[in-house]
Amino acid sequence: MNNSTNALNWFEIPAKDILRSKEFYENIFSIEMPLNEIYNTKMAFFPWESNSGKATGALAESKDHIPGITGTIVYLNADPDLEQVLKKVEKAGGKILMAKTNIGNNGFIAFLEDTEGNKVGIHSME
Repeated sequence: MNNSTNALNWFEIPAKDILRSKEFYENIFSIEMPLNEIYNTKMAFFPWESNSGKATGALAESKDHIPGITGTIVYLNADPDLEQVLKKVEKAGGKILMAKTNIGNNGFIAFLEDTEGNKVGIHSME
């Protein structure tokens, strides 16, 4: 890997029900996620800036996208304080798996389970 590139290019969080999953993430992060279908995969896209060089991703529903609590963990940006996101998780239909945890100079993390059964990390500096 070239040192000038991001380690992460793109991520997909599996969904059983794309609309339910989209609503969950829109609610907890106060964002809008446009829907599209690409190569027989229904997708809801996280916000992005074109040509910014920043990684982004989407929720994805297809026969090849199987939600689960084990496997790769994606950490979503919950700046400025992930506690604001955690307050919305249960009301939006998810579960808090690990409360806000201090990781020293690198800020704070927490784990949640989304409406599809995925374990997702969130990170903030406060």
